[in-house]
Amino acid sequence: MQTQTISATRPATHPPTMTPADRRAHGKRLRDTVRRDAHTGWRAPADRADPIGILRAADATRQPDLVPLRYGRMLQSPFTFYRGSAGVMATDLAQTPVSGINVQVCGDCHLMNFGGFATPERRLIFDINDLDETLPAPWEWDVKRLVASFVLAARSNWLSDANGRDAAVACARSYRQKCATLPPWTCSTSGMPALTTAMFCRCCRRTARRC
Repeated sequence: MQTQTISATRPATHPPTMTPADRRAHGKRLRDTVRRDAHTGWRAPADRADPIGILRAADATRQPDLVPLRYGRMLQSPFTFYRGSAGVMATDLAQTPVSGINVQVCGDCHLMNFGGFATPERRLIFDINDLDETLPAPWEWDVKRLVASFVLAARSNWLSDANGRDAAVACARSYRQKCATLPPWTCSTSGMPALTTAMFCRCCRRTARRC
């Protein structure tokens, strides 16, 4: 099966106003371009960029005396390496199939980059709390990085791969189910926290039942 890889710089394809039914139909039409099963696997291409080279290139913008500390933390486990190597995954994901819908992604969307904080409306919410690598990119990138982080976190906490897989599946399912209930172009501070809270509660409950 051939799939199309759409440039991450392509503008969002959704019209300015769409009903929920229109959005659903539009999403189904995009499956003709990139089927859902096109996201089920990944293999490193022969010309894959050197991951160490990507990390070293990023060091040029960091405080030199803190770089060894950063790598020391990354060496602790596969999960800590994953947390410190968002650029490596972004480079790999740039070559994968996408639907062509761009959003303002987190850029480093793993489970440890969520937490509670106050909004300008003086409300306490649970949401993404690390946005220093945010950029316009395909929505699939954040979801894939987030669900993969559950698998690695499970392994780091001596949980089985089945536990990690259940948490990852629950995360992706919760994302899909919650997005289906959100109004178009949710811009208030109440929309995304509801999404992330629902995702995390369901994932944690699923993993806890299997421990």
